[in-house]
Amino acid sequence: MFWRLSAFYFFYFAIIGVYVIFFPKALQMVGYSSAQIGILLSAAPLMRFIMPFFFLKHVELDRKSYTLSLLILSISVTLFYPALNSFEALLIVNLLFGASISISLPYVEARALDVLNRSTYGKSRLFGSIGFMLIALWLGKVLDTPIDAINYLLGTTLFTTLSGLAIVYGIKQSVPKEKKEEGKANFSIIGYWPLWLSFFLMQVSFGGFYNFFTIYETSHGISLEMTSWLWSFGVICEIIMLYFQGPLLNKNLFTIIQVTIVLTILRWLLLWLFPDDLTITFAAQSLHAFGFALYHTASITLLHTLYHQKALAQQFFLGISYGLGGFIGAIIAGQAYGEYLFLVEALIATTAFLVLKIQKER
Repeated sequence: MFWRLSAFYFFYFAIIGVYVIFFPKALQMVGYSSAQIGILLSAAPLMRFIMPFFFLKHVELDRKSYTLSLLILSISVTLFYPALNSFEALLIVNLLFGASISISLPYVEARALDVLNRSTYGKSRLFGSIGFMLIALWLGKVLDTPIDAINYLLGTTLFTTLSGLAIVYGIKQSVPKEKKEEGKANFSIIGYWPLWLSFFLMQVSFGGFYNFFTIYETSHGISLEMTSWLWSFGVICEIIMLYFQGPLLNKNLFTIIQVTIVLTILRWLLLWLFPDDLTITFAAQSLHAFGFALYHTASITLLHTLYHQKALAQQFFLGISYGLGGFIGAIIAGQAYGEYLFLVEALIATTAFLVLKIQKER
């Protein structure tokens, strides 16, 4: 099962690599403004936020819904071709794309945490980082037109679907239906509201990075290929962290999350102060090991211990942080894009840190 999960992570995050690194550039090539790009790229995170509420009462997050999400993912990516030159059509397709990815990853994450221990989970998850890095390096060399980005988006999607189906028939449903139904009735965010608010704000602060880092760096004289190396270097640091983070996850998870937020604040300040200094930008990218890899694993591990409703907790984590946080972050980044973009992101991350202190002190 380790290799089936690893294959899924590899191809799934290759999709994310194409979508996050190169799709904004492709949209810019088509002629969309920064505000329009921010709106278009906010659609998928918005759906990540909305979808978990359907699974709270009305729909079961099971093999059937997971398999359906893989099918919808393939269809939505195919629709990028005819929709590329229409803002309204592209917005709709992005909503469909976001709805599908909001189901597939939480299902796999919950199952992975059920069948793998904390150390092994990180070693499986790092294959996602490898997929992200390899697509970044390759497309940085060959991307010439917007259609190139969609071609690679479709290819990685098809492989994600195949590897995802392999997982469906390889993991047993380990949680009895009665227990899941009881868990849904008792699921509450209010009891840990500062934690959830901090999750949200942390991802809002990533809006400028995920949606405009490529545009930001190339506008400061860094080539697209070198920008791909900047992305890839961050992922290499992430891979190292995922491989060796096991012992850290046995310590106080709240403290770990706080430290990673502080390092993220430092990262955004470096990008604001030295946007055209390649050495400092590489140093800032090394902090991705903490702000993404360790932060993400510590967060989902903490939720896995706090809630009996494992899959639902993962879905709401992705929905509230990467979903609502990503949506608001993309909108803010689209409006704030310019000289002070990463100063704004640093201030938002600082707020995430202060809110988390409330939870830790409760």
